[in-house]
Amino acid sequence: MTSTPVDDATLALLLEVAGTPKPGNVDRHRDLDGLRFEAFLGGAVGAREGLELAADGTTGVGRAFERGVSGMAARAGTNTQFGCLLLLVPLVRASAEAEEPGGDLAPAGVERVARETTVDDAVAFYRAFEHVDVAVADPPADAADLDVRRGSDAAPALREREATLRDVMALSAGLGGDDDRGDPDRVPDRNAREWVEGFPRTFRAAEWILSDEGPLTDRAARAFLGLLAAEPDTLVAANRGPETAREASERAAALLGGAGAPPDALAGVDAVDAAAVRAADLGAAEELATAFVDEEINPGTTADLTCAALYVALRRGAEVAP
Repeated sequence: MTSTPVDDATLALLLEVAGTPKPGNVDRHRDLDGLRFEAFLGGAVGAREGLELAADGTTGVGRAFERGVSGMAARAGTNTQFGCLLLLVPLVRASAEAEEPGGDLAPAGVERVARETTVDDAVAFYRAFEHVDVAVADPPADAADLDVRRGSDAAPALREREATLRDVMALSAGLGGDDDRGDPDRVPDRNAREWVEGFPRTFRAAEWILSDEGPLTDRAARAFLGLLAAEPDTLVAANRGPETAREASERAAALLGGAGAPPDALAGVDAVDAAAVRAADLGAAEELATAFVDEEINPGTTADLTCAALYVALRRGAEVAP
């Protein structure tokens, strides 16, 4: 049976939340205050119409994303997978544009999707923030009129600036504006960086998953640890500060294995070897998961990236069947 991009994106949403343990996040063994495992299952189902629009090749990427978010919110009753959808929508569009399954699902293909976005896509992206509450950082000082929390009210500013959705992502990634974003202590928006850098974290983690063995939910949990070890999590930095985010990455890096010592934390995804990820200690990760929940450390951006990596792995042949 040949799966469609929409099928694989939906399955990626389900596999991500089922992956256990993913320290600090909802999984099939853990709920968080105000967030239950079953809500994520509902969110995955509710987002499907938006994913179908992403795959149709004609609907704007921004509109597809907004519809996915509104469907997710309607079914889950809260924000469960906003960040996952932000990464999945361009990946699904890139897959749909491929001549054959997986044929164009490479960084260059997703980069093309991002570069072809329009001002209308940006406006629709802003409307998505009216459906759910999302933790975001303040915009640069010279772009206060582009604060995503303004929702539709930001449309005139977007049109005046002729800002496409990729332009907005560049701003969120700290690659535009005139503020303190050169601060070395600042943790950038990793999801926005994916959009402007060609999804390097997503494709690297997909390689880890494909080279691993065992249930995809276990492979997802190990990939999550690899991603968290590589770079501090954006959501943790926003909620708890950059120092806590970096400490969380160091604690995750200590659980990776391999022939030598665990890889250095915070060295980036290319510095994390697939063998170290495959040898991650999921038993110890269970203890870390409990600790992170107790300490209210929630690496939600890392979960988003894990979901995107699962999607790429599924498009490249990963199977849930034994």
